Amino acid sequence: MRTLIIEDEHALAEAIADGLAAEGFVSDLAHDGPDGLWRALHEPYDVIVLDIMLPGLSGYEVLKRLRAARAWTPVLIVSAKAGEYDEADALDLGADDYLSKPFSYVVLVAHLRALLRRGAPARPAVLTAGDLTLDPARRRCRRGHREIDLTTREFALLEYLLRHPDEVISKTDILTHVWDEYFDGDTNIVEVYVGYLRRKIDAPFGRRTIETVRGAGYRLRGGAG
Repeated sequence: MRTLIIEDEHALAEAIADGLAAEGFVSDLAHDGPDGLWRALHEPYDVIVLDIMLPGLSGYEVLKRLRAARAWTPVLIVSAKAGEYDEADALDLGADDYLSKPFSYVVLVAHLRALLRRGAPARPAVLTAGDLTLDPARRRCRRGHREIDLTTREFALLEYLLRHPDEVISKTDILTHVWDEYFDGDTNIVEVYVGYLRRKIDAPFGRRTIETVRGAGYRLRGGAG
């Protein structure tokens, strides 16, 4: 999942990004309010991690302007301000969740996973396609009762496809959400990883969960996995 981290402490922002990368998240960083707001309004993010104390524009103002622009990307506020009124203000302005610093990566990831599935029934805790199941919180993938071992990148790719069942997803979208916006390698890396997934989740079971849509991208068959 593609995450925007708006945090002015560079070392902390990079540490959060590194921690999330281990869980299959791709993160972009912004270190001030104006840059964070511009990215949030013009780039496709699945979730935003937003600090309150930012140069240029406060996290409160970034959040206020996002919601005024009818940008509904889930926002998790992270702040050293742990007062109940600070949390109430953030939630009243349109934040979806609030986490006080310091926090553990385990708790941060749990909050982000909750935000990703909270918005609609299409984002359940366990993602399924037929008898194929993916549990992002427990990092487990199964076909029926058989466990399937996936690398971090394979897991992230399958999670992204499962969150958009029966939709045609372009290579560009996959690169943006599973790799990152600065990836400048061969776009055929997507085809390579789709091949890896097919050999693990489909071939041993005689299935065709992931279809190639010629000239357009890939589609995961949500009801016939």
